[in-house]
Amino acid sequence: MPSNAPSFGELLGATRRSAVHLEMRDSYAATERFEAWRCGERIDWADQASWWHPYDQLIADTVARGVTVRRARIVSEPVSEYIRWEHYVTHANVTAGEQVRWLPRRAATGLSLPGNDFWLFDGTLLRVHHFSGDGAVVKDEMVDELTIVELCATAFENVWALATPHAQFAL
Repeated sequence: MPSNAPSFGELLGATRRSAVHLEMRDSYAATERFEAWRCGERIDWADQASWWHPYDQLIADTVARGVTVRRARIVSEPVSEYIRWEHYVTHANVTAGEQVRWLPRRAATGLSLPGNDFWLFDGTLLRVHHFSGDGAVVKDEMVDELTIVELCATAFENVWALATPHAQFAL
């Protein structure tokens, strides 16, 4: 199903203060990078040119403009193979300037959470991700309805307050 949502780059380019991302799935559709990792390929983190992607540059440029970019992940334990890979490649996110935290799902029981992953830009505009059962993106939906935006903003901040910073989160 096609999406009429602006591109992520356009949304981030228009962001002035903050962009936050809440992820709640234990797996997403497999990528070539994930499959290579599963086969034992590892990244030479000392050779940044070999792994730096346009996404990393977009985040670095956004952070350089003074925008705070935060990502929180709610994960089941023991973590899935996909989450182990995500934890490994999060080095790139952090190098680009994202702040990343992890929350074990068992610690989220008392939280009210939305049904979908999302990005929230400047606390006013949501890009909600809709996935198929196997983790493929089906559609991104733009939402600016105040009650939904506030619910998602509150959910993110509550997760963030309980979550562990990436550098301290051991698998």
